[in-house]
Amino acid sequence: MNHPPQDSAAQAPQPRPSWAGAATLAPVPGGPSASRPTPPRLAWGQDQGRLHAVSVWTERVSGRGEDAEPLVAHHWESGQGLLAVFDGSGGAGAAPAWQAPDGTSRTSAWVGARTARLATDCWLHDVTKGRQDVEPQSLHAYLKYFLDKAPQRHSKIGGTMRRQLPTTLAGVHYQIAVGEDEIELRPLWAGDSRAYALLPETGLHVLTRDHTRESDALELLRSDPPMTNLVCADRDFDIDTHRLVLPLPCVLVAATDGFFGYVHTPADFEHLLLRTLQQAGGAAEWAHLLRREVEAFTADDASLALVTLGYPDFDDLRTRFAPRLRQLADQQSRGRPSALTAAPGPDADAHATAARIKAWQDQSWQAYRHDYESYLPPAPEELV
Repeated sequence: MNHPPQDSAAQAPQPRPSWAGAATLAPVPGGPSASRPTPPRLAWGQDQGRLHAVSVWTERVSGRGEDAEPLVAHHWESGQGLLAVFDGSGGAGAAPAWQAPDGTSRTSAWVGARTARLATDCWLHDVTKGRQDVEPQSLHAYLKYFLDKAPQRHSKIGGTMRRQLPTTLAGVHYQIAVGEDEIELRPLWAGDSRAYALLPETGLHVLTRDHTRESDALELLRSDPPMTNLVCADRDFDIDTHRLVLPLPCVLVAATDGFFGYVHTPADFEHLLLRTLQQAGGAAEWAHLLRREVEAFTADDASLALVTLGYPDFDDLRTRFAPRLRQLADQQSRGRPSALTAAPGPDADAHATAARIKAWQDQSWQAYRHDYESYLPPAPEELV
């Protein structure tokens, strides 16, 4: 496996010779000096030929974040790779599970997310070596093995919501055949983190279905239903998947709900991706712009992994998506309530304002939904 040169705009990571995509903690350009403490964050990007990779990770509360660092890896010899995110479930896994040598206590959710990341990384390594196939049962076995070996503290306090080492997982394994103009995708997920494909003609397409009883993306922005399935050490769990083939070039994205769960409509997440793309001069700058944007609006830890495949260079990537951004901006600006961008006046009717916002959200979602859900896997009851 070859490790390509690092992008000059990103801080050099510790060597990880097997993979292109070793994420690195990077300073913020123009940000505070090292003597002034800042919340831990990661913003990394790399441009390598026809592949551009982006990774973003940030904690909402310094030292308390439970998302693991995103995984972005590409195996040059076989033309395959994986991007994935892991969101430790703090509600179900709030109990302490491990103490670092410096005395810092880490929750079950924190350990679970990082254990799942390690297991997925090792699984991918063996997939590229031909020792494993790209099937959910194979990834499940790696997750189960690593979780069984991870530190746990069993409590006498039980409950239906409590879990040992609980975390979401959302990723996309991809395979590009030599000389082909198509890419084969295998989304793999458990929980409510998501994977997407981003195409210049039709925009953002969700590839995963949240493991919640509610599946409507707009309704999920308005509520926070419990997950019905997530990776954990003490209960059965499933890794969901489906297969699809898309034309090249394309963009693949995986994100935790800190990115997509605090916007006004599902379309706003795509607008965030495309707006920052047009402002960036390369993958590293795109990562920093995304990090700054998400920190301004999210109320959660946030992590994102992104890979663009088949675009000759970053300028071509920007150019191809510019018309889509103009179309989306025009669509989403129609009737958008001013209360979403400016504080309402003292005489504003709160109920009327809320009703206008809800009506606009419904209108936006109906205009956006068809393309967004065109690759959405069917609900389990639809398969019966």
